[in-house]
Amino acid sequence: PPLALDALHLAIPASKNAKDTQQYLDLTKLLHQISPDDDLAEVDTTWVEKTNKLNEHETERLENELRGYKNNLIKESIRMGQEDLGTHFLNMNRLDQATKAYQKMREFCTTPKHIAEMTLKLAYINIVTPNWISAVSSAQKARSLTLRPEDKPRFDSVSQACTGLGYLGSGNYAPAAYAFLAVDPSYASVGPVANIDFSRAVMTANDIAVYGGLCALASMDRQQLQDSVLENANFRNFLELEPHIRRAISFFCGAKYSQCLAILEAYRNDYLLDIFLGPHVNMLYQLIRSKSIVQYFVPFSQVTLSALTEAFPRPGGTPQTMEAELVDMIQRGILNARIDTVDQLLIAPPKDSRADAHRGVIETADEIEHLLRLKLHKINMVQAGLEIQAPKTTKGSKNPVSSSWGPGQTLG
Repeated sequence: PPLALDALHLAIPASKNAKDTQQYLDLTKLLHQISPDDDLAEVDTTWVEKTNKLNEHETERLENELRGYKNNLIKESIRMGQEDLGTHFLNMNRLDQATKAYQKMREFCTTPKHIAEMTLKLAYINIVTPNWISAVSSAQKARSLTLRPEDKPRFDSVSQACTGLGYLGSGNYAPAAYAFLAVDPSYASVGPVANIDFSRAVMTANDIAVYGGLCALASMDRQQLQDSVLENANFRNFLELEPHIRRAISFFCGAKYSQCLAILEAYRNDYLLDIFLGPHVNMLYQLIRSKSIVQYFVPFSQVTLSALTEAFPRPGGTPQTMEAELVDMIQRGILNARIDTVDQLLIAPPKDSRADAHRGVIETADEIEHLLRLKLHKINMVQAGLEIQAPKTTKGSKNPVSSSWGPGQTLG
């Protein structure tokens, strides 16, 4: 990759500021494959040995402290000891051991806040792993807990964002969009939660605007985008951080599809570098493009392939490449149309107005029949002398549902 060398030059020194020696060794090995003569490709064995010894010493110290806490049977101390040990393993990138340590906190949690902190730590590990299904499960569990009023907004904003990221990572773009749209604007300034600053370590408020906007464009129709995104008072705060996403959504809602796609295309390379969004950029863009073509074609009975090529340009795009794209959309059931390869036309299926008229008449007749039956039922009740008395309501009762029947009264 063209940016690999620059990325490794930044990553290798940064990795030496952490405790994960294996990551440092992997990076130097990769750099040696790309540029064998690079100075940074030479392994700093002194640092590796020193860091490994420090890690072993710290692990032993924390385990000894934890054993002492268990002997004293102080639940809060045991919980904090497990948390410290889990964080230590996490810093060394020993994710399985970190997960086990955090899970052992559960039996020593004495408040809902402790449980929420534990589940968010597990969500963070599942995001780093990544294990998207477990990340969503942990985040939703944290959000379902009953916390104090001063803690609830902080935990909910973070867990909602993690839920959205989990859905995005697993390719479920519609639920991801709704999750991101529900994130409270306080996420940007909430600070560390469960001793993890999610807005710095996982995703920023700008990321939420981009992730939520792209997932919404890929999964919602124009009316939903208008109601749930552009008119969403909470999400508007995020869109202000990424105004081009707002413009793209506005163009899509205004049926200006080529302008929408042009804006997104200008940011494609940036999004491809995003560690979470990158693997989904091409799929999201393809979904948005396919939706745009379908919506563009709705008011027409036929459109030339050259006109579609101009309306939805691509580098090196020709009517032939557009035809291949349309064939794929038709085969997958996205577009209901036919292609005239001789005249190079995309043709909408003919509408059977006679069948539509018959269908409308039948629906109207069914509705009229239903109304007439209700009226006949009412007439029969009156002729039979049926009297339905309102029951005596008790205090606080607003919706009485029972009725009393007089003796000998029947329906004729």
